[in-house]
Amino acid sequence: MADSSRCSASRSFTVTTFTKGAGAHYLVLEALARAGLSIRDIEPAYLSPAAARAAFERGSVAAWVIWDPFLAAVQRQANARVQRDGEGLASHRRFYLAATPFARAHAEVLEVVFEALRDAGDWVKRNPAEAARWHAPLIGLDAATVEAANARRSYAVRTVDAAALAEQQRIADAFTAQQILPRKVAISASPVWRKA
Repeated sequence: MADSSRCSASRSFTVTTFTKGAGAHYLVLEALARAGLSIRDIEPAYLSPAAARAAFERGSVAAWVIWDPFLAAVQRQANARVQRDGEGLASHRRFYLAATPFARAHAEVLEVVFEALRDAGDWVKRNPAEAARWHAPLIGLDAATVEAANARRSYAVRTVDAAALAEQQRIADAFTAQQILPRKVAISASPVWRKA
């Protein structure tokens, strides 16, 4: 992502890629806000990761907001530099979802899935080269790139806590302010599975 000094100096430049309402979109909003800017100060380009990479390498966009493993790929193959990462802007959380009726009726299944996900994450961290060799063909990248990307990820699986809900509320509020969400949502009203 373009750094704050460049943001402040440039005012209108094209930034790609993020899907409206996705984590990368929130990172753009937060980084711009901390630089005293808003989304209106840039020209967002909503492109797929492949199209965004091509635009970035051509110089058609000033910045590319991307995540691993695509970040690791462009760093290794095109010598791209990180101008601003998400540190201090938001946590890198991912959520596993289950339909509420299913979760209520089959809590024991969620326990098994939770433990399997936790075990898989632990295995990836203990076996980085083997995990990368397994994962690379699934996403069309070389194993060295996947291993570099995996080294930056925790793969820790945790239950949802109050801090996660509060952060999701801040993100939802930011999206509501940008009219990405049509109305305010109360994240705390969402049902959350609790490990037995």
